[in-house]
Amino acid sequence: MDFDYSPQVQALRQRLEAFMDRYVLPYNAAWHRSVAQAVFPPPFMEDLKALAKAEGLWNLFLPGLRPDEPGLRLSNLEYAPLAEIMGRLPWASEVFNCSAPDTGNMELLHLFATPEQNQRWLRPLLEGQIRSAFAMSEPDVASSDPTNLQTRVRQDGDAWVLNGRKWFVTGAAHPNCQLLIVMCRSADEEAAKHARHSMLLVPMDTPGVTLERNIAIMQHHTPEGHCEIVFRDVRLPLSNLLGQPGAGFAMAQARLGPGRVHHCMRTIGQCELALALMCERTLERHLFGKYLADFANVQEWIAESRLEIDQARLLVLRAAWRLDRGQQIEARSDVAAIKVVTARLQTRVVNRAMQVFGAMGLSPDTPLAYFWTWGRALQLLDGPDEVHLRSVARHELAQARETRGATAAYFTTPEQLLAEPRIR
Repeated sequence: MDFDYSPQVQALRQRLEAFMDRYVLPYNAAWHRSVAQAVFPPPFMEDLKALAKAEGLWNLFLPGLRPDEPGLRLSNLEYAPLAEIMGRLPWASEVFNCSAPDTGNMELLHLFATPEQNQRWLRPLLEGQIRSAFAMSEPDVASSDPTNLQTRVRQDGDAWVLNGRKWFVTGAAHPNCQLLIVMCRSADEEAAKHARHSMLLVPMDTPGVTLERNIAIMQHHTPEGHCEIVFRDVRLPLSNLLGQPGAGFAMAQARLGPGRVHHCMRTIGQCELALALMCERTLERHLFGKYLADFANVQEWIAESRLEIDQARLLVLRAAWRLDRGQQIEARSDVAAIKVVTARLQTRVVNRAMQVFGAMGLSPDTPLAYFWTWGRALQLLDGPDEVHLRSVARHELAQARETRGATAAYFTTPEQLLAEPRIR
């Protein structure tokens, strides 16, 4: 494994950082002001997107792009450090058409859309003309076990009829969100439990689709939304089925790995910024006769943060590397692991930075309070930590079953101490 960035990626990192510094960061205060005034998306967003597209910093995330589709066709490993740079500013990904959940939805459409679905939905998404959302979790069941999902679809003549309730649908409140990809129960109960769900393409303006509310996360409302949506007798053409009936879970797995790499690298970018803010603060704040940087416990916080960030980054890069190499079994465990590791990392590193900043760390004057909130939310969103730890443990136990007995030689019972060694 060689995780040294290629010359191409090094050049892209430099270009992306320069673009962020020159064009995006200067608008950060204006973005927050615009959101506070309920003007969303801000009026300058389209100009920034056009500039990013003109600079060739567009659709950086999708390795399977065809020659006639806009983007750079980077592998997961190549895209990862770029996601880290964008992650420092939570709203920046949209500038480069690399926002979640659009990235995962574009990947789903790229893999499974019919030519007609491609033309209607994928093309506008690739061009940044529309936004989309993915509706999976539900309030009335434990969605950490997706086989519980109860939103149902049935065929009625030449139409699908959809009924149910979803929540924490990220991106659904964005004014440009025109498409929902909805996971729904579709097959009879005789089918295998992972073959009972399908995905439907649901235009936001379809009669019967009601956006009930934008749910706050830790008292904070995200302008693009984490929404609760109700579907009441929503009628859709049969052509709005994505992929095959009953294949919803298999399709979701195809979307899962790269999306987690993106999330985790954005998280690492935010942790890097938190560490940089913390270090600068310790060099400026003077109390009890010395600077914060001179206190041993503060130095330990800084050192622990550096070690933990670098460890997490290497684990995420390995997951990306395995995804690119098609090592699905190993990658599945890694993808579960990085979700846990980076969410915990973010709360730890940002918590230390907030402590160094004191009262300011609780305020909106720095990004730290938002970063901490998001890190805590990630321990539940996209599956709680416990589910991912269960996946990692199952992988370890499966390996142990295959090699059971291989550790016997490391035991030293009285009988073994008296026995003559045998050379194999």
